[in-house]
Amino acid sequence: MEKRGGEYASKTKKHKLSVEQVSQLIREELMKKLVLVAIMIRLLSMTAVAEERKTNGPSALPSYEVGLGDVLIISVWKDESLTKRSIVLPDGTISFPLIGEIMAAGKTVETLQSEIGDKISKYVPDPRLSVEVQQVNSMLIYVIGRVNKPGQFLLNGNINVMQALAVAGGLTPFADEDDIRVFRETNGQMNVMEFNYKEVAAGKNLQQNIRIERGDTIVVP
Repeated sequence: MEKRGGEYASKTKKHKLSVEQVSQLIREELMKKLVLVAIMIRLLSMTAVAEERKTNGPSALPSYEVGLGDVLIISVWKDESLTKRSIVLPDGTISFPLIGEIMAAGKTVETLQSEIGDKISKYVPDPRLSVEVQQVNSMLIYVIGRVNKPGQFLLNGNINVMQALAVAGGLTPFADEDDIRVFRETNGQMNVMEFNYKEVAAGKNLQQNIRIERGDTIVVP
């Protein structure tokens, strides 16, 4: 009897451990599924944001400053005759039906939309006007001199001098790393800012690694 009782107790113990193991496996599987669901939600969210940016483009940013060569879509709701694709001309202007030419360069999308709306309201009561940037062509910077790929580059985001040099393929072996300069025109005034590649690469005087702006020219002697 004692032997049988011991065998029964042993079997019961083994059965109990087996249940615990199954419970642990279930918990682990649930955690894996929860993690997977979280990853899927994150990916879907990132995809949605990317699609929204792709669809809306820079026009989703009312603070975007229109520049030369930018392509705009200007439209009045439910009026095809007042829908036009306009390219900002070298003098900074665009033309639109009823109001003629208007200065666009240097103005934000929001400001331009407001000004066109005010002018068009003289001819169309309560116009529902929209201004969208279909294509950005004005966000250009220039890197010239002793870099591997000199030329003009489209500025797609906020980058600094070091990153701009990387976009241009980096410095050539004969570049003067200590005497790089950034030329920037502001309100008709040309400003020159010095950039020491060696110092920034060594983590020194990082304040000279400034943000590059539209129209900047980087010269590498």
